Amino acid sequence: MAVSYKKLWKLLIDKDMKKKELEQQAKVSHYTVSKMYRGENVTIDILERICKTLDCSLDDIVEFIPDEENVKET
Repeated sequence: MAVSYKKLWKLLIDKDMKKKELEQQAKVSHYTVSKMYRGENVTIDILERICKTLDCSLDDIVEFIPDEENVKET
């Protein structure tokens, strides 16, 4: 199962916030934000800090995408 952070990037645009500002306010490293930009996994602790900073819930910033081989055809 893949992870998508597209919702996070859209939320940052809506809030007129740059990634650098998110890094500073949520106290996450540039490396971590880069990992998220590439769609890689990060810890739940990081996601919690981001949610607190943006005053949102996890489903506002993360989407889980099932692998194509696991998707059943109807």
